[in-house]
Amino acid sequence: MCLGKDIMGFYPERYQISTVFLEFWKRRRAVLAYDWDLIDWEEEEDETRPQFEAKYSKKERMNPISGKPEPYQAFTDKYSRLIVSASGIFFMILVVIAAVFGIVIYRVITVSTFAAFGWALIRNNSQVATTGTAVCINFCMIMLLNVLYEKVALLLTNLEQPRTESEWENSFTLKMFLFQFVNLNSSTFYIAFFLGRFTGRPGAYLRLINRWKLEECHPSGCLIDLCMQMGIIMVLKQTWNNFMELGYPLIQNWWTRRRLRREHGKNAKASFPQWEKDYNIQPMNEYGLFDEYLEMILQFGFTTIFVAAFPLAPLLALINNVIEIRLDAYKFVTQWRRPLPSQAKDIGIWYGILEGIGILSVITNAFVIAVTSDFIPRLVYAYKYGPCAGQGRAGEGCMIGYVNASLSIFRVSDFEGKSQSMTNGSELFGEAVKYCRYRDYREPPDSAEPYAYTLQFWHVLAARLAFIIVFEHMVFSIKTLIAYLIPDLPKDLRDRMRREKYLIQEMMYEAELERLQKEKNDKKKKKEQAHHKEWP
Repeated sequence: MCLGKDIMGFYPERYQISTVFLEFWKRRRAVLAYDWDLIDWEEEEDETRPQFEAKYSKKERMNPISGKPEPYQAFTDKYSRLIVSASGIFFMILVVIAAVFGIVIYRVITVSTFAAFGWALIRNNSQVATTGTAVCINFCMIMLLNVLYEKVALLLTNLEQPRTESEWENSFTLKMFLFQFVNLNSSTFYIAFFLGRFTGRPGAYLRLINRWKLEECHPSGCLIDLCMQMGIIMVLKQTWNNFMELGYPLIQNWWTRRRLRREHGKNAKASFPQWEKDYNIQPMNEYGLFDEYLEMILQFGFTTIFVAAFPLAPLLALINNVIEIRLDAYKFVTQWRRPLPSQAKDIGIWYGILEGIGILSVITNAFVIAVTSDFIPRLVYAYKYGPCAGQGRAGEGCMIGYVNASLSIFRVSDFEGKSQSMTNGSELFGEAVKYCRYRDYREPPDSAEPYAYTLQFWHVLAARLAFIIVFEHMVFSIKTLIAYLIPDLPKDLRDRMRREKYLIQEMMYEAELERLQKEKNDKKKKKEQAHHKEWP
């Protein structure tokens, strides 16, 4: 057995990029809101949805701010609808988990099938072949479930009866993000934190239906499987999204031109006025820029949540975004009708989702580094069990013997009946193999407690838990410090706003002074007129 050497370190500054991005976005948002005169625009100015007015027109109450009657949704009605909607969300998440469980069963069955395959290339790479085919099947399931999720999210959002368009968009956005995020990342979380954790040990494997042994990680660690999962899903999804964003309107517009030529002749389009040419191209998505936002948010999750396992994710995202900028420009200018503008102070609930992803990325990467990678076991060996143990250092040569220390001894005769090998290895080694090695920290078979966990296992477990706590607190402290050091408003914008406020106060002061002066002059004139009337 040849184990891969984990050379990955951890760099907290990688996980602060999302914080820096969000803080600078807040600054950019403030500049845009000021330029478009939306600093003081509030969502209360948003119009009530016609569906809400039609549903609750018979129940009205006085608005405490405007003093006008408005449709009113009772407390019990509102929260009963929210409970039903939350139950629908929970059910759909269970559907995703069921789909992931189906993929797990496929992996368990397929890895055994590939291990006994007649073709040596497949048999020797059964783990990689299983992971690759499972990821492709998982991607197809993701795309099929996404179609269902959009309809379910629309149904649940309309069931809630939000009052304004902003509330409707926020509710729909949250549901679609939850559905697609869970759908896209559930298999990734399974591979990162559950794959190979509950398989048992040689001689006491846990089996599915008492037949198939649960799947284990690649001999070099679970990071290989996680990297393959993320790489294939990310590349396929970005390719599919770009094709659908540009290919679908191209095909629709081609069909429209073909229909117009058939109805009005080959040169009919040249005689159309510009407004009719614009009308004949594809309308914008009914949800506006929702798909564009959702794609970027999911991509942001891919580049932050498991970046420790797949460092190429930011590079793939950059390449995709450079391509997509040009594709979107071509699509908006030539393939879509001009969208209708609407007021918005910021990106709404998307910012809260970005912040949530940033927090989740810190927690997830802490667990990936501590649980999935070999970073912590290597540190424990270097400082506690290696040649440099007790010296307070871990320099060159301190990892000698690490591979042997991470492997346990198993007696071949202790194999269960279903795991018995077809050969005893004498044709390769000249004599029957009595012992083999496997990746774990367990006592040898001849000890007082055979196959029990060793003290090194508990040291590694304690070090992993300690690392998670220290890493999370350290990164969250740095995130908080960065958020504090970067002001929400740029200095020049803050000065412009203060200048504007000063000028308004000056104008109000001068207007009030002018009014008082005018009143004083009027009183003076009245007194003079009264005096002249007394002495004709």
